[in-house]
Amino acid sequence: MTTAMTPNDTRELDQRTADGVEVALLWHASRDFLSVVVSDTRIGEAFELVLDERDNALDVFNHPYAYAAYRGLEFGVVSREDELVAA
Repeated sequence: MTTAMTPNDTRELDQRTADGVEVALLWHASRDFLSVVVSDTRIGEAFELVLDERDNALDVFNHPYAYAAYRGLEFGVVSREDELVAA
């Protein structure tokens, strides 16, 4: 992720990385909205949360998994059937 303006006019306002999980707070200037993108390289999955005027951007950035769960987004969820091993 970069901090410079990209051709699609999206600017990274903040980012953090820890243990293979990358979180970025993005401003999409041409359409004037914020989003938080989470990418987990350990499991090869990613999701994006589009914020509206009621969302606290820094709170979503700091707690994206809580907001994803609240919105019903399942991320990195393994069903119980996938965990079962034949005896």
